[in-house]
Amino acid sequence: METFDGFPASLLEQYNSFRKDVPSMLKAHAFTDNLINFLFPFKIDKKCTLPQIELNLAQLQIDFRDLIGPLENTITSPVQEITKTFFSRIPDIYTDLLNDAEHYMSFDPAAHSIESIILYYPGFYSITVYRLAHILYALKVPFVPRMMSEYAHSKTGIDIHPGAEIGKNFLIDHGTGIVVGETTNIGNNVKLYQGVTLGAIFVERSMKGVKRHPTLEDNVIIYSGSTILGGETVVGHDSVIGGNAWLTKSIPPFSVVYNESKSIVRDSKMRNEPINFVI
Repeated sequence: METFDGFPASLLEQYNSFRKDVPSMLKAHAFTDNLINFLFPFKIDKKCTLPQIELNLAQLQIDFRDLIGPLENTITSPVQEITKTFFSRIPDIYTDLLNDAEHYMSFDPAAHSIESIILYYPGFYSITVYRLAHILYALKVPFVPRMMSEYAHSKTGIDIHPGAEIGKNFLIDHGTGIVVGETTNIGNNVKLYQGVTLGAIFVERSMKGVKRHPTLEDNVIIYSGSTILGGETVVGHDSVIGGNAWLTKSIPPFSVVYNESKSIVRDSKMRNEPINFVI
């Protein structure tokens, strides 16, 4: 039997078989944007009078309760309690984010001001979303933390799982292609460049809840294209991992890891063979 425009009737049954207690993806995205704009209202030129701040905060809390409302029967605490706990953590997260931005200023010569970092640095944006989503992950709220982190992923190309544990003064430079897995532990004052992967050596369903991603201790720098894998892999504090390195074993503090390669420079006029381009 067929129904509208040739779609089978069984398709309607499939539609109805999906869970109804899933939060709206669009609401999660809108809440993420509105929360960030509340923290940094100059991004959209919002008024910053105290009554307006209180009104905006009240609306955010209403929106949040509406967002997680469908989860009421699956979360471990009442919606009102989760809302209260989440928003009580916002001031500390705000302080952490300002410290992250200050860290950018102290490191990046291209940074002109704190405002410029907050306005258009993709690394800072992804860190902001991570820090907010991580609270909800810790509160065992399903769906929403990943909705938030994947939204940031789609906007920046930076994939940070909300379950990762990341310390203070975190810095992502450029950032595109970075992957930070769920059980990653990152200390304070860590810098990551584009294309870095902090992943697992292998994955399977039975590893759920097992630490499978690496640990980076304080003051570690990892340059572009490097891959560090494994739950038992620890990068000791104050270590530097050079570009395109591959690491699956722990290294002690103050280590330097790099690939030794040979580059040849010669005068192009001495080239005898033709240059072939294959496209």
